[in-house]
Amino acid sequence: MPNQQNSIFRRVPDYKNLHLYQKSEVLVVLTARFCQRFLPPYGDRTVDQMNQAARSGKQNIVEGSEAAMTSSETEVKLVNVGRASLQELREDYEDYLKKHSLPIWDRKHPRFEKMLAFYRTHNSLDDYRQLAETLSAEEFCNMAITLCHIADKMAAAYLQHLERCFVTEGGVKERMHAARTSYRQEQDRRLQALEEENRLLKAEIAALCKTLAGN
Repeated sequence: MPNQQNSIFRRVPDYKNLHLYQKSEVLVVLTARFCQRFLPPYGDRTVDQMNQAARSGKQNIVEGSEAAMTSSETEVKLVNVGRASLQELREDYEDYLKKHSLPIWDRKHPRFEKMLAFYRTHNSLDDYRQLAETLSAEEFCNMAITLCHIADKMAAAYLQHLERCFVTEGGVKERMHAARTSYRQEQDRRLQALEEENRLLKAEIAALCKTLAGN
């Protein structure tokens, strides 16, 4: 059996440990709660669009990670689709603020830096559940927009990481070739060892026969 280094299967992390996944999971839950609190329960297509965009962001990261063991190309495509979905979600939150004449916070806002520092370092759903019940629509949207920006940067960095992995490890075809080559090389080494052992045995037998004939 080929060793791990030459295995055709990539070693991939558990997606649940990825901060990108954790941020996307937070956005799914927060978006559902935002829609419940601030959008009408019926007749507004925005509700379905936002929930679907949030879900697509998370699920494509999951599916990409699941496919990663055998297909780097599929993983890259799906992570990129997830990234695009979160960008779409960010746009929906920005549209809500514009529609209701509410500001999109930037670095000049007195609460921006503190907000950014908190959202960068907190990835657990439990960190956001209480906030989801107490923030105003303006605060809630800016929280979600900031999380989308952070997730976008994480996705960009993760895609760069996947690119480096592909360059150094190759795709499944390259790994299959490497594994097969390693197997053949090992078989060749074993055959050479057996041939050498056989040659030595023949030499010993010949020497023994010569000794016996002399007696």
